[in-house]
Amino acid sequence: MIKSPKVIISTAVTGSVNIPSQSPYLPLAPEQVVEAAVGAARAGSAIIHLHARQPDGRPAFEPEVFEQIIPPILDQVDVVINITTGGSSAMTMDQRLAWSRRFSPELASLNMGSMNFVYSGIADKITNWRHDWEKPYVLNTYSHPFINSFDQIEHILTTLGAGGTRFEYECYDIGHLYTLAYFADRGLAKPPFLIQGVFGILGGIGADHENLTHMVAIADKLFGDSYHFSCFAAGRNQFQFGTHSAWLGGHVRVGLEDSLWIGKGRLATSNAEQVQKIRGVVEDIGREVATPDEARQLLALKGPGSTVLEQPLP
Repeated sequence: MIKSPKVIISTAVTGSVNIPSQSPYLPLAPEQVVEAAVGAARAGSAIIHLHARQPDGRPAFEPEVFEQIIPPILDQVDVVINITTGGSSAMTMDQRLAWSRRFSPELASLNMGSMNFVYSGIADKITNWRHDWEKPYVLNTYSHPFINSFDQIEHILTTLGAGGTRFEYECYDIGHLYTLAYFADRGLAKPPFLIQGVFGILGGIGADHENLTHMVAIADKLFGDSYHFSCFAAGRNQFQFGTHSAWLGGHVRVGLEDSLWIGKGRLATSNAEQVQKIRGVVEDIGREVATPDEARQLLALKGPGSTVLEQPLP
């Protein structure tokens, strides 16, 4: 692992897993996502990981929705934009990459394999549903896996990579590290790699700290000093795993995509609140928070100038 004195904080401000009925603070409409992203950046987040939603909270893929989000963020703050290529398990590949005809971000997330990505258990905890779409949406994940086959991964790497976009490689299990190594051996994935370990998703690796240290050990074996490590755990383990990653010399990710909480029994009122909390942890253990430009240098990013294209691609 590349151990930098600077810690990159990434914030996943809305995602496509958590639903409006779980929290009144989850950003939904484009203007809410913009406000959340700007607040997180001002609190110290160098990277903003973006999904889009309709005003009622449905995951959105349409470029015109991202158009209402990305330029207003960049007009207000300097931050690295990291757009999802996963979207949701209910989207087709064409839908998951629809925004790429309009934008060429510095970073894009890339799930390193097909998997059971199950969050149907949300339905067991909700008695008052805000929207009709929510319950069928979460229950559907029990029977419909998220698909990212090798040919799809290659397509994303080559299509977005041609525009200079680099990737946050999301690894939900140890096998995903070996998938990344395969594409690295073929020259389609290029160092320095940003490996995002994801823990606590039903269908992926569990939120046990032994799994985190094991993932780092295997990544060290496969990639040596050619990768940066970051991680998060879904739900209540979010800050524990962020602290563990920072302690090991890695980076951290927070945000309401991954957890709606700021403490036991306390909903986070904003993404910025989570950034402020993890920033305090990082600084308490003697490390400094990276600026967006420092993150760009560490991750060999192309810079923000071409993120918003003057004309949509054909």
